[in-house]
Amino acid sequence: MAEDVTVPAQTYDDRPVHAEAPLPPEVQAPLAIYLGEPPPAPQWFKDVVAQEPERVFVESLGTNLEVLTWGEVGKPGLLFVHGNSAHADWWSFIAPYFAQDYRVASMSLAGMGASDWREKYSFQDFSEDAEAVAQATGLYNGGRKPIYIGHSFGGGQVFFAAIRNPERMHAAIMVDTGFGPPPEELAKRHAQMEAIRNIPTIDRPSRVYKTLESALARFRLMPPQPAGNPFIADFIARRSLKRVPLPDGTGEGWTWRFDPNMWAKLDRERAMSGDFGQAAGVKTPMVHIYGAKSRIVEHRKAGAPSPFPPEIVEIEIPEAHHHIMIDQPLALVAAIRTLLATWPRSA
Repeated sequence: MAEDVTVPAQTYDDRPVHAEAPLPPEVQAPLAIYLGEPPPAPQWFKDVVAQEPERVFVESLGTNLEVLTWGEVGKPGLLFVHGNSAHADWWSFIAPYFAQDYRVASMSLAGMGASDWREKYSFQDFSEDAEAVAQATGLYNGGRKPIYIGHSFGGGQVFFAAIRNPERMHAAIMVDTGFGPPPEELAKRHAQMEAIRNIPTIDRPSRVYKTLESALARFRLMPPQPAGNPFIADFIARRSLKRVPLPDGTGEGWTWRFDPNMWAKLDRERAMSGDFGQAAGVKTPMVHIYGAKSRIVEHRKAGAPSPFPPEIVEIEIPEAHHHIMIDQPLALVAAIRTLLATWPRSA
């Protein structure tokens, strides 16, 4: 088992923070111009999302977790993990491309998607949840351990699991995963969090929208960026919402699925144990795929801490911001396909 690695609480921070106002319309409200109607989508997208997954729930630590699966049990396993405040369907237009050769699962982390909420959240519990999903969906049945693929916050969970429990995975692919801004920006970001009025907190719950159109008009990406392909943003946004009673009791409206208090409940004090310098001892094969225009890259160039081992392979996706699967989905598929065909070299 590899040595533990620390991500100190004061540096691991990828909570959603809005950029300073005003944002351009294509960033502030990328779906508003469509007035609740789905944007036009190309045929490849229609074809891939038509490959409906099996939707099940897997129990872990007393919590029911939403899981989507494609492909046959008995093939090598892939586990996809989404980012902060997202859900399993962020991979629904990516995962089917691997179903012919792999048993594929995409999970909604506890507190997100249709998964149950918890009284508290921790990196260790997320790791145990991933193992429960891998076991329950047959990801080990292909003759080797599964490969984990995680985006953003989900990439952080994949990295944590690879360090703490390397015996559980064949390899780890992180997609545009960062561990907070440079130290000198932390105070500014914390101040921003206090100033933001439309991010839910313990005493400021998620807003309930009267119509689906008004809810979709409020959808935006965090960190802020344009929605490179609006039809993908729309697909994701619709599956980010659920029906709930309106506060005035006049009927039902729409609100976001994620637990609005997840960040307040997340134990980041000892997200990982050890220190950044021990990253060189990581035994799990790792690759980091990142967007050429991503703020993650900007943070790292500005001196943001990173626990990735120095020898980690990194692949840049041109013309992509942080949310690569929205900006350049087919390039991301091609990059992962190439990796799976040629890497890792050892069993």
